[in-house]
Amino acid sequence: MEHAAAHGGTGEKRSATLYVVATPIGNLGDIGLRALETLHGVDAVAAEDTRVTRRLLARHGITKRLIPVHEHNEKRAVEGILALLRDGRSVALTCDAGTPAISDPGAVLVAAARAAGFRVAPVPGPNAAIAALSVCGFGAPHHLFYGFLPARAASRRRELSALARLPYTLVFYEAPHRVEECVSDLRAVLGDTRRIVIARELTKLFESVHACALGEAGTWLAGNPDRRKGEFVLIVEGAVEAKAAAETPGPGVLEALMDELPLRRAVDLAARITGERKNELYRLALAMRKKAVPSRSR
Repeated sequence: MEHAAAHGGTGEKRSATLYVVATPIGNLGDIGLRALETLHGVDAVAAEDTRVTRRLLARHGITKRLIPVHEHNEKRAVEGILALLRDGRSVALTCDAGTPAISDPGAVLVAAARAAGFRVAPVPGPNAAIAALSVCGFGAPHHLFYGFLPARAASRRRELSALARLPYTLVFYEAPHRVEECVSDLRAVLGDTRRIVIARELTKLFESVHACALGEAGTWLAGNPDRRKGEFVLIVEGAVEAKAAAETPGPGVLEALMDELPLRRAVDLAARITGERKNELYRLALAMRKKAVPSRSR
């Protein structure tokens, strides 16, 4: 086939090539056949943590020269790897889990290799963000992958404020020691009613995927200390587009029902009548009620 031939097909082996190799995010059975062939064939492996990569290689009977390339030494390590490429050697770039250079080290090396004229080839495979999106159940056709939010609360809220009106599903990574603070800030900035999916320890023994409203997420996390352990992908529903909301019958139906019924009952009936999402109608109802209440004079 033309596509396979253009890329060497299976068992490809090219000199002076940097291969960006995705590795399992938890379950070691997720390693790809092409990833294994590449790791077998290269002259050296540039690894985020040589101990993690050594265990993976040993499991598959592979012995290679390992070069540490992590966030603290990446700029210094680049020149040594470029020297190998200049000598006609091939190098695989790996991170501890998933795809290198995606919220992990590697982008500096990739850019340097490409700028120096060397071939950089992706060897795709596991990725935590895509894995979480595949099981979140959100129907939105577009998503925005943000990665890790800032560690400081003020900076985190500022970034979230900039994302608040985007209609795209928002995808974040978060560490266990900050997940409660992050979810609290998501709620404070984006409101109670947007849906969130908390995906934890994907592909691992204690994998869990929990969906709820943002207003309920903090309570769920606090309900069991095990729910705050592991690596997290947080997927949050995007904002409702103003134009789309205006073109649906929801606002008119909701307004009429709110004149006669309590807010929650009006939202329930509007959702049944129009087929629109209840949480979106609830947000709209709160906004309508707030707008209808006159401001108090001081």
